Amino acid sequence: MAAAVERVRAAVRTHSTRFEHAIPLIASENLLSPYAKELLISDLHSRYAEGLPGERYYEGNEQVDEVENLCLDLARRLFRCSFADVRPISGTVANLAVLKALAEPGELVGTSRLADGAHISSAGFGAFGLRSVKPVYYAWDPERMTIDVGRTREILRAVRPKLCLFGLSLFLFPLPVDELRPTLEEIGATAWYDGAHVLGLIAGGQFQDPLREGCSVISASTHKTLPGPQHGILLGEGLAPEVAKRLQSGAFPGVTSNHHLNAMAALAVSLAEHLEFGRDYARQTIANARALGQALHDRGFDVLAADLGFTRSHTIAVRVAAEGGGAPVAQRLAEAGIISNKNLLPGDSSPKHPGGVRLGTPEVTRVGMREPEMVRIAELFDALLHRGRPPPEVAAAAAELKRGFTTVRYCFAAGEAAYRYYDLVGRPPA
Repeated sequence: MAAAVERVRAAVRTHSTRFEHAIPLIASENLLSPYAKELLISDLHSRYAEGLPGERYYEGNEQVDEVENLCLDLARRLFRCSFADVRPISGTVANLAVLKALAEPGELVGTSRLADGAHISSAGFGAFGLRSVKPVYYAWDPERMTIDVGRTREILRAVRPKLCLFGLSLFLFPLPVDELRPTLEEIGATAWYDGAHVLGLIAGGQFQDPLREGCSVISASTHKTLPGPQHGILLGEGLAPEVAKRLQSGAFPGVTSNHHLNAMAALAVSLAEHLEFGRDYARQTIANARALGQALHDRGFDVLAADLGFTRSHTIAVRVAAEGGGAPVAQRLAEAGIISNKNLLPGDSSPKHPGGVRLGTPEVTRVGMREPEMVRIAELFDALLHRGRPPPEVAAAAAELKRGFTTVRYCFAAGEAAYRYYDLVGRPPA
C-alpha cells in the first residue's frame, strides 16, 4: 500500500510540473489565490455543518457560521442582490437545486442545444434527465453565436415552458435575456441564468447583468472566470419569500448534505478578492480572449464570429476541420504543451468527434499574461498546426513562454509573496 501512496504522490507531482510548464487554455479552469488555497487544507475540510448558520444539526459550528455569513454577505455585495446560498458544491449541483425548487418532473424547461453551446446538465443524460423535466430548445443564430430572438419568441409562445434557462458552456456573447423578457412575462415563465462560465465577468461589470435584465435566479460554479474554489452558488433578486425558501431547501436537504466547508471558506476569500480586483481581471480576461482570437484569425485559423470581434467573454471557438478535427487537434496541442478541449460547434453531431476546439483565457490572465503573450500563443498554434513543427519543439517554446508566468495575480499579497501557484501544496504568503 505504501507503494500505491508513492505512485499517487508521484503522479500528482508530475501533473503539477506539467501544468507549470504548459499553456493552460481550458475555459472552465482557473487558479486559486494563496489565501484561498490555504483554506482548502484547513481543519474545515474535516467538519460538517448541515443547515443554515445558526440552525445547524451539528455542534462546534460557531466559526463556520461566522465564515458562512461573511461569504453570504460578500456574495450579495459583489452581485448586488438580496439572496445568496453558498451550499451547492458545484455548478451542476446548483442547477439541480434550482430544478428541484422551480420545476416539477414532466414540466417543460427552455434551454439551448448542446451543439449550440449548452452545458451537459441541461441534457437528458444530465440534470434535466435526473429531474425528469422536458427540454424546449431555443432557436439559434450560428453566425452571431447567440439565441435567435424572433424565432425563439415563437417557440416560447407555442409551448409556454414554466422555466427558461439561459446559460452556455461555449459562452461567447451575452444572451438576449432582456429582449426576451416581455415574452417570458407574457407566458408566465421564470427566467433562470446559469452563469458558471461568465460569473467573474458579470461580477466585474464586463458582461451582461442577468438579475437586472429579467432573471430571478443565477446558478453557477465558482472556479472559472470567478477564480475561486470548485464549488457552487445560488444568487437571486426580487424573490418572493416562498421562492427563496424553496431554493434554500433545494440546496439542503435537496441536493447536498455537508457543503464542503473548506471550499466555502475559500470562496469567501475569492469573493473578497474579486470585489477588490475583479473589474481589472475581468477586463483583461476579455481583452486577452479577443486578442487571441484576432491573432489566430490573422494566421489563417477559422475562429468563429470574426465579424463580431470573436468574443465578448473569456472564450473563443475555433473550427479546426482543416487541421484534422477537434479531437486530433486537441490531442496534438496537449502533446505540444498547450491544454485545450475538443468542443461541439453548431452543425456538429458527435461530441466525441466535434469540429472545433474551445479556448479560454482565465488561467493565463490569472498568471499575468496580456495581449503580447496571446500573439505568442497564436504563433505556437501556427507552428504546430500549419507549419508542421514537431510537438516537442513547440512544447519547449511553450515552456519558455510560461517560465515568467507562474505566480497568481489579481489577489491579496500575490505580487511579492514568492508564491508559485503550481507548487503541490498551497501555502500562504509570508
